[in-house]
Amino acid sequence: MTSVLPSAKASREDFVICSICLFCFQVCMLCSVGYHLFCCHRSEKTSRRWMALDYAGISIGILGCYVSGVFYAFYCSNYWRQVYLITVLAMILAVFFAQIHPNYLTQQWHRLRLAIFCSVSGYGIIPTIHWIWLNGGITASIVQEFAPRVIVMYLIAVTAFLFYISKVPERYFPGQLNYLGSSHQFWHILAVVMLYWWHQSTMYIMQYRHSKPCLD
Repeated sequence: MTSVLPSAKASREDFVICSICLFCFQVCMLCSVGYHLFCCHRSEKTSRRWMALDYAGISIGILGCYVSGVFYAFYCSNYWRQVYLITVLAMILAVFFAQIHPNYLTQQWHRLRLAIFCSVSGYGIIPTIHWIWLNGGITASIVQEFAPRVIVMYLIAVTAFLFYISKVPERYFPGQLNYLGSSHQFWHILAVVMLYWWHQSTMYIMQYRHSKPCLD
């Protein structure tokens, strides 16, 4: 905010979008920190509240990725930018309402929770394909510049998710990775890498838009 954006000659809109993006990322990380600090609270009710907050933080982090991605991807198409931003916001709000349900954090809803977050994350493929089509296909310069960054972000996310659900490597070394080297630690490292990668990608496409503004 004090050095990178001013040096990139960011506009007021750029500052707003980047502020929202960074705020969502920080809320996501803080909720995760809070859960891991207090999940062992002697009150089960308090522990479950922190777990719910952790899930809410993940949703907010995903929202931050969508806001910056949709804003710059549809920079020259105000109509579709509004459509996708409203749709994403509605999806995140729906997830929040689902989390209110008393069964949401139970083991019985484990697969449903995974399905919800996979759906919200995977939804980004739809605006991505639409964005590629609006820009003239995969041969367009902006698509070749930015699409690989989207692909890399999804590859990082999928890798993190595989660690999360497979419980590898601790499932093969029971009791030996309780402090270091567990799948959940790899999940967190890759989550931070993914958010950092998307932040850098946002800076990249922002500067691209400044150098090649909309034709109309």
